[in-house]
Amino acid sequence: MAGAAAESGPELRTFAGSRDPSAPRLAYGYGYGYGYGYGYGPGNLRELRAREFGRLAGTVYLDHAGATLFSQSQLESFTSDLMENTYGNPHSQNISSKLTHDTVEQVRYRILAHFHTTAEDYTVIFTAGSTAALKLVAEAFPWVSQGPESSGSRFCYLTDSHTSVVGMRNVTMAINVMSTPVRPEDLWSAEERGASASDPDCQLPHLFCYPAQSNFSGVRYPLSWIEEVKSGRLRPVSTSGKWFVLLDAASYVSTSPLDLSAHQADFVPISFYKIFGFPTGLGALLVHNRVAPLLRKTYFGGGTASAYLAGEDFYIPRPSVAQRFEDGTISFLDVIALKHGFDTLERLTGGMENIKQHTFILAQYTYVALSSLQYPNGAPVVRIYSDSEFSSPEVQGPIINFNVLDDKGNIIGYSQVDKMASLYNIHLRTGCFCNTGACQRHLGISNEMVRKHFQAGHVCGDNMDLIDGQPTGSVRISFGYMSTLDDVQAFLRFIIDTRLHSSGDWPVPQAHADTGETGAPSADSQADVTLAVMSRCSLSPQEDALTGSRVWNNSSTVNAVPVAPPVCDVARTQQTPSEKAAGVLEGALGPHVVTNLYLYPIKSCAAFEVTRWPVGNQGLLYDRSWMVVNHNGVCLSQKQEPRLCLIQPFIDLQQRIMVIKAKGMEPIEMPLEENSERTQIRQSRVCADRVSTYDCGEKISSWLSTFFGRRCHLIKQSSNSQRNAKKKHGKDELPGTMATLSLVNEAQYLLINTSSILELHQQLNTSDENGKEELFSVKDLSLRFRANIIVNGKRAFEEEKWDEISIGSLRFQVLGPCHRCQMICIDQQTGQRNQHVFQKLSESRETKVNFGMYLMHTSLDLSSPCFLSVGSQVLPVLKENVEGHDLPASEKHQDVTS
Repeated sequence: MAGAAAESGPELRTFAGSRDPSAPRLAYGYGYGYGYGYGYGPGNLRELRAREFGRLAGTVYLDHAGATLFSQSQLESFTSDLMENTYGNPHSQNISSKLTHDTVEQVRYRILAHFHTTAEDYTVIFTAGSTAALKLVAEAFPWVSQGPESSGSRFCYLTDSHTSVVGMRNVTMAINVMSTPVRPEDLWSAEERGASASDPDCQLPHLFCYPAQSNFSGVRYPLSWIEEVKSGRLRPVSTSGKWFVLLDAASYVSTSPLDLSAHQADFVPISFYKIFGFPTGLGALLVHNRVAPLLRKTYFGGGTASAYLAGEDFYIPRPSVAQRFEDGTISFLDVIALKHGFDTLERLTGGMENIKQHTFILAQYTYVALSSLQYPNGAPVVRIYSDSEFSSPEVQGPIINFNVLDDKGNIIGYSQVDKMASLYNIHLRTGCFCNTGACQRHLGISNEMVRKHFQAGHVCGDNMDLIDGQPTGSVRISFGYMSTLDDVQAFLRFIIDTRLHSSGDWPVPQAHADTGETGAPSADSQADVTLAVMSRCSLSPQEDALTGSRVWNNSSTVNAVPVAPPVCDVARTQQTPSEKAAGVLEGALGPHVVTNLYLYPIKSCAAFEVTRWPVGNQGLLYDRSWMVVNHNGVCLSQKQEPRLCLIQPFIDLQQRIMVIKAKGMEPIEMPLEENSERTQIRQSRVCADRVSTYDCGEKISSWLSTFFGRRCHLIKQSSNSQRNAKKKHGKDELPGTMATLSLVNEAQYLLINTSSILELHQQLNTSDENGKEELFSVKDLSLRFRANIIVNGKRAFEEEKWDEISIGSLRFQVLGPCHRCQMICIDQQTGQRNQHVFQKLSESRETKVNFGMYLMHTSLDLSSPCFLSVGSQVLPVLKENVEGHDLPASEKHQDVTS
């Protein structure tokens, strides 16, 4: 026996050197640094295991296709998140609920980005798992029942499918829709033959389901089938109609990237614990938006109804697909946990492409080693069930399915193998793996034998592994991103020790992953990682013209000296907004003047006061261009973090930098524009709008994290991102005036009136019922309302009667009032809260707590630089329904240069 081992040994030892030199070189380990952490190369992959998976010490875990493992830092990050934040039911309206809702939406974007698609193409519906996702499709697909006037829809599925796919046929059967199992070999043959003639006018909806990766053998079926079936070039059965494709991706995406921009399946069910190990019981159905309107839903649960009546049949579903199909309250804490799974996976490995290569090289190595094992009589030690030769990760996943043989070729029952593996502390899986179709095909089990086995007492999941000498299942090992060559060595040693009884003589290749020696995949075979970068957009004309301006000094007030003409002139013959208005406020040419200008470069941070500032197409240049987000990518506001107001940004247009200051912190500088070579676009949300942003880097992130004492990032709106303003208060959209927004909540500008401030100031500075006096300065009150433009009107709240205004050559439409929240209770100088301001404003206003008016440009010519300046006259125009002030047209409006 020892002699036989010596003969077979050299094949194993020279495995790495015997690989096809023309094949692409694949990576073992993770040799790059990523994100906030670092990567692990072949030499320190053991360090990853020791640091992140210390619980595996002495254990060989080879059931990643069943469930992969979560890392320690992943769980610590998630639990820290829960300890530091309050997440409420997302169906409520309070702050903790809003945080939950926004975080969940961030995770949706993260999922879509992970699969290389966007919300324009796909919707993420959270489910209880991939099985629940499949059940949803079965119940909601627009089936047409078979009848006298129609041949009906067809439900076709590959026989190498999970039980949960096959189980969909019971739903179709109940509505008289025919189900057809399709063998892989039949579909291969159909692909070779090409499409047969069909009726192009037939629109009967049919559904074909197949796995991207077999959970039995790991074979990967062509993703090209998606388009071929949908286009009619490949038909599972010879039936005319419109074919839709469900790609069961649960097994595939656990170790491989899936590009849905290239392979646009109509339905994609996934299971997250297969990718991250945690949380369990959470999956998703990715639905292509072109198919979503076809789905039919009967039941409705909590949160899915826009309106309904309990006493009669009246029900209006929510508008979005996700809201319609996510019955009840989703498992929102588990959804939040996904963010930490994505972060950890990226940080430790660099992404799914690296995982695909790493896990495949382990599987390929194990496959070759197992295939070479022989008894002294030349009989194989194992029988491997595979549809590929493990030639590349494109055709084979990191799964090996086999049965162990004795030296006479008889199968040793999987239950016995499992028990022996347990003695070696090796965790693997046995049975048919919820895939009876593949199990039958590979093991040669007929339908009659399945029935016979059942009559003999065998059911799925038991230990009855042999009946009349025939196997009822097999053994499966599978690899995950944290699997190592040491795991492979331990498994091979187990097979050799138990079958060949040669723990000392059999020359199993030793693991030298850090040097690339012997049979270990070489460290220098790392695959190149291509990082996606965005091209840098050039500055707009008005920004270029201002690069020579002096913009900031040590004070917070700015005087910019432009090199371009001071204003953009507007022809006097141009139509004025007053031609449709009732009139100009009395004395408008006198008291209405801009007294203060503010911009807020970082959303929710301190104001940057200027005396003259350029105007862009989104408002004041760089106003709310940045925002601080938490570790989950959710925007922070002063509601959650009042100390944001203590961060003071200053912009220097000449040097094109922003300097950020805060008490107790060293000032930090950062560029105004993104570095296109390093920029990675990410999706964020502002007031329910999706915005494209990019992370401003680790340096400013560390600065903010130190200041707040928790992980934060600074992100900036991408230069190629466009966010359109919503029409408000019945305002008609003017031709060619679609307003674009920065990261503001509602509108391009917010205006307040000093007369309104003075009235509120007087109310606040009166003695309360206890005789205690609380003093608020006018400056303090003005800053709390965080306006861009402050004007000195004649009467308090007269601005609420304005329809349009002109400031110099710039014209603005008044969109409506700003509905105030509790942020006005925060002292912008100290960050301290005081409820009195909100309470007093609420008492003084008869309707909602309104203060200030939203503005947007009605026309803006950016061919030459435009500016807003302190001291500019303001020409308000009354709403049409305001009586009085009938003035001649010539007096209703005048252009006044600033």
